[in-house]
Amino acid sequence: MNLASFFVDRNLAEGRGESTALVCAQRSVSYAELAALTNRIGNVLRDLGVRSGQRVLLALSDSVEFVATWYAAQKIGAVTAEVYTFLQPKDYAYYLTYTEPALVVADAVTLDALRTAGARELLVTGVPDAELRDHERPFRTLVERASDELEPAPVTEDDVAIWKFTTGSTGSPKACVHPARSPLASFEHYARGVLGIRPDDRVLAVPKLFFGYARDLVALFPFGVGGSGVVFGERSTADRIFDLIERHRPTILVNVPTMMSAMVAHPRAAEADLGSLRLCTSAGEALPAELHRKWDETFGVDVVDGIGSSEAYHIYVSNRPGEARRGSLGQAVPGYSARVVDESGNPLPDGEIGPLEVTGPTIAREYWGDPGKSARTFRGDTLLSGDLFSRDAEGFFHHRGRADDLLKIGGIFVAPSEIEHCLIGHPDVVDCAVLGYEAEGLARARAFVVPRAGARVTAEELVEFARERLAGHKCPRDIRFVDALPRTANGKLDRRALREEAS
Repeated sequence: MNLASFFVDRNLAEGRGESTALVCAQRSVSYAELAALTNRIGNVLRDLGVRSGQRVLLALSDSVEFVATWYAAQKIGAVTAEVYTFLQPKDYAYYLTYTEPALVVADAVTLDALRTAGARELLVTGVPDAELRDHERPFRTLVERASDELEPAPVTEDDVAIWKFTTGSTGSPKACVHPARSPLASFEHYARGVLGIRPDDRVLAVPKLFFGYARDLVALFPFGVGGSGVVFGERSTADRIFDLIERHRPTILVNVPTMMSAMVAHPRAAEADLGSLRLCTSAGEALPAELHRKWDETFGVDVVDGIGSSEAYHIYVSNRPGEARRGSLGQAVPGYSARVVDESGNPLPDGEIGPLEVTGPTIAREYWGDPGKSARTFRGDTLLSGDLFSRDAEGFFHHRGRADDLLKIGGIFVAPSEIEHCLIGHPDVVDCAVLGYEAEGLARARAFVVPRAGARVTAEELVEFARERLAGHKCPRDIRFVDALPRTANGKLDRRALREEAS
């Protein structure tokens, strides 16, 4: 069950050593080259004192080195955890205290912030050896000296292998503790069972690799069948994604609704050649039906929308290629069951709204350091989600937001996402978020709208647009135009930050 053995070394054993595993800029890396680099880094980690079961914290930009280091830690039996590369020192200080890593692997982008945060025992790449301080080790120098032979540590399916962090949109991020069987089961049930991942697939992701949704789809799942992934260190923009598709001709684009909206509204959309793509995945947030329609009309690339979580490791409810139902998240992934329940855990009839209960082979063991929340969330192989859903008569699930985001207007609960999805349907709206506010003692909905570049849409026009499509109590009473909405590092709307900005 050693993940490096399964996803990397097995390709050599099965004769795919010369096949491409990763593409980065102008560089292609074969499975044989990735395996050798993984072994060298694994030997360095061991020489620096990392032992089986200890945590290695990756604070690296997306690169071949990121992928090889992740597998190296797995190969020696360590536990991997990853953090975003553009955090503030206080955020890194939180992760350092929380994870207590045996080693932090950093690069030129993260080093200064980690130093300020008080990081010790660093392995650093991309920085000249002469500029390193005490307790900072030179990655490249040590790796070049290391042996490219390394025996994998014995790992069982129940051994802890991965910490996946929650987004932190409703509090401090928590680590969901996963054993080695989680990525293997997700590969089998989602990557193969839903996406039908193939050896000729080349996967490009919009989110960065610290986000498990992207890391698994770029650097684990394709490797399970001998496919390849595309990695790039720069921030993701619509321009960058168009360029990468044109240069590397991926077959699968791992996307999020925010970028889908930006790509549809981009001036290059009309002439962009996305013909290499056989499908585009969407996750992170629910995909509005109107945005899905805009994507289909603009690009004609099949969208497979689904929902997953750190708690359940990856995607557990998904549409199927060629069978997507706009506005829904699809049906339970093979190997999983899902049901909408009431406060007592009893199943609700189709059409009613409640939290989602998911049972499957990839449910996390616990939130590290939070037994109370763990007990409320995890029950063996069953997860009680914090999101609200409804299910239709044909078994398709629809996301209705989070319980703590609901607004009570006119005595009736309203999901902000319903208003947001409506306004995103306007041709001049790129992005939208809705918060509640109080006027004359009454609860109202306020929409923060990102207009299309050059558009002259007015607040009155958008209110009328919503009034024609929503019940009266759901129509926003106040429209505010903004340049952009605050997002978490995973690309999700950060409602807490928006409330702070609006106050």
